[in-house]
Amino acid sequence: MKLSESQEKFIQTWGVLGGNWGINKTMAQIHALLMASSTPLCTEDMMEALTISRGNTNMNVRVLVEWGLVTKEMVSGDRKDYYAAKKDIWVIARQIAKQRKSRELEPVLNSLQEIKLAMAKEGNTDEAFAKQIEDIENFTLKVDQMLTKFVESDESWFYKIVLKLM
Repeated sequence: MKLSESQEKFIQTWGVLGGNWGINKTMAQIHALLMASSTPLCTEDMMEALTISRGNTNMNVRVLVEWGLVTKEMVSGDRKDYYAAKKDIWVIARQIAKQRKSRELEPVLNSLQEIKLAMAKEGNTDEAFAKQIEDIENFTLKVDQMLTKFVESDESWFYKIVLKLM
């Protein structure tokens, strides 16, 4: 599969950005390749374009499908599985936010609840520690509410918030 220079640059850049977002580089590069492609791609196409192994490709595509960023497509006359990425950046951003929320924020909130229960059970009277836990929980809940609003929103909601900030 032949990629243009701009497609290659996009794939490399998205791969680096993915690492900053907590997504592994290869998964981000596969996602970028599928976003840059006008047609669905099979595993072999992805392997060739990114020079990665079949196992690496399959594992990362499976995660992208689980995250709702990529869908399996059928190509008539071909028995291979083909994949296509969602192209709408708002859908992509909301899907990533939804996954990050469930994988990162919700476990933190659960842990904080467990800590508070353990403190009560122990009879822990360290007020400074209790306040620190409470502050972390309040902050995390606010971030969780904001992400929930973003995940459930449409594009215009985001613009309204940005305009209010300006």
